Amino acid sequence: MRGYGKLSGKSLEDLRAGERVDVMAGKQDPLDFVLWKHARDDEPEEVKWESAWGSGRPGWHIECSAMGSQLLGRHFDIHGGGQDLQFPHHENEIAQSEGAHQCRFVNYWMHNGFVRVDDEKMSKSLGNFFTIREVLKKYDAEVLRFFILRAHYRSPLNYSDVHLDDARQALTRLYTALKGVAGDAPVDWSEAHAQRFKSALDDDFGTPEAMAVLFDLATAANRGEATSARQLKALGGVLGLLQRDPQIFLQAAPAGGPGNDEIDAKVAARTAAKKAKNFAESDRIRDELKAAGILLEDGPQGTTWRRA
Repeated sequence: MRGYGKLSGKSLEDLRAGERVDVMAGKQDPLDFVLWKHARDDEPEEVKWESAWGSGRPGWHIECSAMGSQLLGRHFDIHGGGQDLQFPHHENEIAQSEGAHQCRFVNYWMHNGFVRVDDEKMSKSLGNFFTIREVLKKYDAEVLRFFILRAHYRSPLNYSDVHLDDARQALTRLYTALKGVAGDAPVDWSEAHAQRFKSALDDDFGTPEAMAVLFDLATAANRGEATSARQLKALGGVLGLLQRDPQIFLQAAPAGGPGNDEIDAKVAARTAAKKAKNFAESDRIRDELKAAGILLEDGPQGTTWRRA
């Protein structure tokens, strides 16, 4: 097929350099791949079907071409998968689909990087395999989304509790800048930050650069720029972030942490101690809460708290 290798950047000459001397019987070319696998006598009946080519089953590559054309059409926009599928699997999908239908198969290919755990490949054999459900027992779903978006989808994603804790702290910074922002905030796409944000996402879904724009807006919001705070919430919403009431996020209890009622009781006790001018007791309660990861903020309307 003309153009074979265009996705992975491999040429037929490079591939032929690795050909084996012995060519499988029935192949017209040593590089031909299997479209239909003939069944073996010892295989169970449920994994083979009768066909014009005898009893057997589809090859791995043709399965995906068949599913894609049946469910999405002969030509569709986006096809994704892991980096390890780019060659030969996706390259062969293109050859099959375009050969069969005589039209372009896919407009955009997106290949994601692998998840690593403490700089090691995640695998059951290494004992570092886990599921999303297990992670969500310990971390808020928005923290996990934030963590993933900080890395480009084609880059390796190194998972560790340290990195998730750092993501929680960073997301807390953004929510802290949104105090006082209520209701939905539409994006002002004519504004400079929004244009940078859109440009980043238009460039191969560059979420790390888009996230940097959010932090620039948070810095401006913390200087008292209300329009920046509203723009921060609006742009965060494009990525599915920053749509909760800031106080609810900032006071959300992690697994094993003190509950809100317990914290509220201690804050009330500290307020009473301050009114009684028992400053030693007031400081003791403040330090106790700080050690538990609870930060107090005294203001004209009283004391509020958030988790560090």
